[in-house]
Amino acid sequence: MPCRFTTASTAALTASLLLILPAAGQAASPNPRKAHEAAVVLDTHFDTPANLSRPGWSILNRHDTLLDDSQVDLPRMIEGGVDGGFFVIFTAQGPRGAAGNAAARDHALVRTSQIREMVARHNPEFELALEADDAASILARKKRFVFMSMENGSPVAGDLSLMKTFHDLGVRMIGPVHFRNSDLADSSTDTPLWGGLSPLGRAFVAEANRLGMVIDASHASDEALDQMIALSEAPIILSHSGCKDIFDHPRNVDDARLKALATKGGVIQINAFSAYMVATPRIPEREVALAELAKSLGIEGRDMTEAQRRAFAKGRQEINNRWPLPRANMDDFMKHMLHALALLGPDHVGVSGDFDGGGGIEGLEDVTGFPEITRRLIAAGYSQADINKIWGGNALRVLKEAETVRDRLKIGRADG
Repeated sequence: MPCRFTTASTAALTASLLLILPAAGQAASPNPRKAHEAAVVLDTHFDTPANLSRPGWSILNRHDTLLDDSQVDLPRMIEGGVDGGFFVIFTAQGPRGAAGNAAARDHALVRTSQIREMVARHNPEFELALEADDAASILARKKRFVFMSMENGSPVAGDLSLMKTFHDLGVRMIGPVHFRNSDLADSSTDTPLWGGLSPLGRAFVAEANRLGMVIDASHASDEALDQMIALSEAPIILSHSGCKDIFDHPRNVDDARLKALATKGGVIQINAFSAYMVATPRIPEREVALAELAKSLGIEGRDMTEAQRRAFAKGRQEINNRWPLPRANMDDFMKHMLHALALLGPDHVGVSGDFDGGGGIEGLEDVTGFPEITRRLIAAGYSQADINKIWGGNALRVLKEAETVRDRLKIGRADG
């Protein structure tokens, strides 16, 4: 399938892409594939860097989700019309405190270097993006852009000056917390500790603004989200979240908070994570079978050899066939998408599959499924201009506004 690249700036792209007009002069729905190719297609949360240390795994090769769990690689990005995204430096929350934060820092530095090494090794195909406008210029050079983001702020919680270190290395989006509370903030899926942000977390918000880093509130508690919206001078993003009014899950966000997010210029990127869209009951027999499978293969934690990974994927499929779990599909995804669009408008909604981090639903198993979202948006009456915003324009605009705040604060300090 042919690739599409553009030489226009991001702002010009959003303003100038043309609709397909019928002979009578009345605006008609754009052709879905052409509309998809015309947009800058950006996913704000690729957990793909976790695959970079796997022996023999290459982002240049086409992989199979059923065989090795990976969902993002260059051939599938090409098929799915994906121009780039935010590649995640994920750190699982360990023990809070100095030792845990130091271990998190070291892990994140290694992961950051792996992303940079991947981009350097495959420079004909990828390029590191450091500013919002870089996306368009990288596409003009017929490459795919790689922004870097940090999921869970524990790598910087021991010393907030590390935020500048990671910024200097290329990180442009950062979230304070993951599934468990950090030293910066309460998690949406943990027992409240700080009542939202910790005192250090409030300083984290100010430092992110100073550096021009987009603050990512996915995984944060409702109170932490409220406080980040109130404190941040720049818009914030929910890089991979859903709508609580569609499905009541702690990882989803209610309408009142989504409106507050949008009022400050922020964006929610709708997440394709099944358990946040449909009820997922516990099946004890299934859990026991999965544990026994891992034990039989000598698997501990998430680290596996390629042979173990393939054997585990095969065994897990057999377990899934025996004890199937309800799984979300594209209809469920679009309920969240269309609800957010009706509530906030197309200036405040985007897309993330949460691929390589647990995401994937029926009809959207990997990035090759992205054109179907465009088709459904057109069927729902959304225009080319709307699609441009949803697929990449909104996220790039939030990054651009974070850069503007950074520059304004820098001028303020110089004047002072």
